[in-house]
Amino acid sequence: MKNILVPTDFSENCDKAADLGIEMAKLYDAEIHFFHLLQTPVDWVKLDKQKEKRYPETLKKIGKAKASLRELEKKAEKENLKCLTFLQFHVDQDNILKHSGHYDHDFVITGSSGTKGIVRELLGSNVERLVRKSDVPVIVVKEDDVRFPFKDIVFVSDFLEDVSDAFREVLSIAERCNAKIHLLRINTESDRNSIALGLDPIRKFLEGFPELKNFSMNVYNENQVETGINTYLKHNKGDLIAMCTHGHTGFLSLFSKSIAEGVANHSALPIMTIKI
Repeated sequence: MKNILVPTDFSENCDKAADLGIEMAKLYDAEIHFFHLLQTPVDWVKLDKQKEKRYPETLKKIGKAKASLRELEKKAEKENLKCLTFLQFHVDQDNILKHSGHYDHDFVITGSSGTKGIVRELLGSNVERLVRKSDVPVIVVKEDDVRFPFKDIVFVSDFLEDVSDAFREVLSIAERCNAKIHLLRINTESDRNSIALGLDPIRKFLEGFPELKNFSMNVYNENQVETGINTYLKHNKGDLIAMCTHGHTGFLSLFSKSIAEGVANHSALPIMTIKI
């Protein structure tokens, strides 16, 4: 991890994401970029200075955003990190992805500003698009306070498809944090395996990681993946939930708008997604 991008709207959860980004940058000796998108009533880049004065409220927002970015920059500099800040106009989430590709970011950390307990709101449409489209791992910080260094990382998968590359991303963080990885498989309505049979794909998966010693294997029978994660976390520790976002047998559906709000009583822990 050499270059971390932290998109921020300066909300409480984004501030927590910024703090996590700084801590992870320190852990990896990485560069950190703070990025803010500001919606403007007109194409601000094309305005001259005289016309800008017609929009005093926008000028005030720009000044406030620049000051907030500067505060984040000072935080990073106090930790002797190399830091860059970016302010762009017009809220277009694809701008973040273009920015990330241009600067070769290999990790994104951001905050959600949604309502606890509702996946659709928990992530918000912009963050959801970022999670879906990003080619690099994304950590979304939510309501719970972030415990870092992570000590208990929950890696959720059905372990039926090859998620080895994604797991290596998780393993890298676990090794740096000296964290335990809890491999979690949820048996849903379409997957009526017994607990014993449910462990078989995990055991087979672990054959590819003989060096992994600090881990646990877990299988839960629940109707929904979200419910299974919640049930697990009621009885076990967790600082970070990690999962893949690709394939019919993966867990992209966790972020789908089609999930009924009543079923989505989801953990407010940070979630790390890795595209495969």
